[in-house]
Amino acid sequence: MARKQNTFPNAEDDISRAAGVPETPQTRSPAYRLAFADDDFLCRDELRGTRIQLEMLKPELILAEKGIESTVVMFGGARIPEPSRKDEARTETLAELSKYYDQAREFARLMTIKSMESYGREDVIVTGGGPGVMEAGNRGAADAGGASMSLNIVLPHEQAPNEYCTPDLCFNFHYFATRKIHFLMRAKAITVFPGGFGTLDELFETLTLIQTGRMERMPVLLFGEEFWRKIINWDALADAGTISAEDIKLFHFVETAAEAVQIIEDFKEIVEPLDEPLIDSTIPEQSVS
Repeated sequence: MARKQNTFPNAEDDISRAAGVPETPQTRSPAYRLAFADDDFLCRDELRGTRIQLEMLKPELILAEKGIESTVVMFGGARIPEPSRKDEARTETLAELSKYYDQAREFARLMTIKSMESYGREDVIVTGGGPGVMEAGNRGAADAGGASMSLNIVLPHEQAPNEYCTPDLCFNFHYFATRKIHFLMRAKAITVFPGGFGTLDELFETLTLIQTGRMERMPVLLFGEEFWRKIINWDALADAGTISAEDIKLFHFVETAAEAVQIIEDFKEIVEPLDEPLIDSTIPEQSVS
């Protein structure tokens, strides 16, 4: 991308010039460092807002340069093994859930073929870049010969991004909040495979944003009805009145990649009109002074 002409020196040139200044007591002082080239300064607690802004801006600029306009999100557990390695799973349940690795891989392959019809601008697969379901998603995109996004995060126990992540679309985050915004801000569909706390967090944030009207309604597809009904009693939430019966229409259970792709393609036709507002209208409005 050509650099815009500017009458002022650019930042890169000034970093080089500053590095060539003779070393003196003054130039060795941290105070002398250029603010934007001073890691110690940028990592201060007072700069947290700036760091959040940078984490928002960096992927946004790169994706704009790549021409990526929409994504299909894949959430799911890092512990779901590839079927050929299910004997290494720590529980029998994880071994049984390994079938969803293959479904995730096939789903990503099918969606990437669709994405390539728009030259990789639309329906780009995005995962968390880790192992398990995330690896399957990136791997399926690679099977189709296309690119996929991965949004990694620095964790004490996390390994490097999986080998199938497209290098130019592999991002790393410090803040969960900015990472989740990038997951959802371009999404046209959300798929959720069996997983743990992280997957549940991502699922419920997605449902909350749609329920409250803070995000457009879109296909939210939960792979593995037996798994999801076992760990979350959706009907009990509706019976208790803590959610509306209408809220259960915000997602669909699926079992196979082909089924999920079909629902995404037919979404406009299958969406049922909601009988009542999703937001509880009994909550009084708050005045703003």
